[in-house]
Amino acid sequence: MGLQWILVVLMMFQQGHYPDPLVIEQDGHAIVEMNRAQFSDSLPGVPLIDQDKLNIFMDELEKRVQKPPINATLDGAGRVLAEHAGSRLDRKMFTEQFYSFIFEGGFSKLEVPMLTVYPRVDSELLSAIKVKRIGQYATYYNASNKNRSHNVSLAAKAINNYVVFPNESFSFNEVVGKRTKEKGYLRAPVIVRGEMSEDVGGGICQISSTLFNAVDRAGLKIVKRYSHSRNVKYVPPGRDATVSWYGPDFVFQNKYDQPILIRAYASNGQVSIVICSSDDINEKRRQVPSASKKLPEEVKSEMDASGSKQKIDQENEANR
Repeated sequence: MGLQWILVVLMMFQQGHYPDPLVIEQDGHAIVEMNRAQFSDSLPGVPLIDQDKLNIFMDELEKRVQKPPINATLDGAGRVLAEHAGSRLDRKMFTEQFYSFIFEGGFSKLEVPMLTVYPRVDSELLSAIKVKRIGQYATYYNASNKNRSHNVSLAAKAINNYVVFPNESFSFNEVVGKRTKEKGYLRAPVIVRGEMSEDVGGGICQISSTLFNAVDRAGLKIVKRYSHSRNVKYVPPGRDATVSWYGPDFVFQNKYDQPILIRAYASNGQVSIVICSSDDINEKRRQVPSASKKLPEEVKSEMDASGSKQKIDQENEANR
């Protein structure tokens, strides 16, 4: 017999006055109130809980009280920054306490019960998998194109310090997320069906392409990879990986028995992505052609007689 029906039977033999409303608190501060009438469909003298309404309430409550865990990360100098545990609503305990309030009364305030949520990556793990480089790749871009450079930097930060566990897959679109103005992405040149255009997030394909070559060198399994509809200048022909939120994605899988760590940087005209793991990994590296360290002539800024930079040929700045 379920908890609700046991309590109903008990209630049939007892009547009384119960406090209303119930004040939900977190750290001693009131955050929301619950009234009996909102969550009960009562028979004469016997309150019955509307579990669907209670579940919806708990969904909203969890959004307000949850604290996501923070993984351990490496700073720019390679030092480990410690992880922080998070917390989420203990739905089972909250349900039991709310039922007690409805059927037994005796209290009018409830400290919201929480469960600890531990991060996926702690300092010990990160220290172990940062030691061995199993793949790396560098590409170059024109830093004077401010919007595009900004987008490239944002995308690099989104994948930096990401850990892929054994047999897990990494999706560029899932990890980076939708490229929007709200997230800080700017309009920059893109390739759409073989033609030049401009859109929010232009340039991020240089990150996905650099990542593709780094993980390919590391011997990881390429699951999904699509080329642009025309050649791009920052990688050798056929070595690009185009991505779009509503279109192509770049996905790879870690088939090794050790986690791998992605380190990504974009600054001063260079993208550098390094794949690391522990000393215990038995990697099988692949040969991958390097990108040119020299910007193509057509994407360099030319100087006019006064020494100031002229416009860049945007057609060859297509790097999304």
